[in-house]
Amino acid sequence: MKQLKQIFTRVALVALLVMITGGCRISYKFNGAAIDYNVYKTIHVSQFPIRAALVYPPLQQMFENELLDYITRNTRLRTIDGASDLQLEGEITGYSLSPQAVTENAYASKTRLTIQVRVKYIDNKAEGKDIDQTFSAYRDFDSSEMLTDVQDELCQQISKELVDLIFNATLGDW
Repeated sequence: MKQLKQIFTRVALVALLVMITGGCRISYKFNGAAIDYNVYKTIHVSQFPIRAALVYPPLQQMFENELLDYITRNTRLRTIDGASDLQLEGEITGYSLSPQAVTENAYASKTRLTIQVRVKYIDNKAEGKDIDQTFSAYRDFDSSEMLTDVQDELCQQISKELVDLIFNATLGDW
């Protein structure tokens, strides 16, 4: 009987501890942003004109929209025109196709679409945090497909990857 009473006491104690700590939760939100919102409140994102030899006109708007949407979703920074705490500017410097996976009859079975973006990140509040870097991403597609059939989807995927890389190197402060 004494043993049963000890077991009951222990179970009751554990249940009481669970109830007490159950109302207290610790939560973390990992969105990648490492921004001190007491210091940084605004960002200016310039246009990213295409300066590549090969040009796909919808790419500029697609990339700019993806970049602005990502910043809006993952930070509390206000995007403004003119003077701001942070600036992102740059240009699309590369848009190229290259053969991949050459078969025994010397034909490529895959083609690689590569996009490069040069980004200048300017921190107007802190010295030494500016970045001037080129980012690159690519996607392979089957050479039997026409580029015009897959171009929009590939550019969207590559733009998302580039924006992720750019965000992590600038606002993510990894």
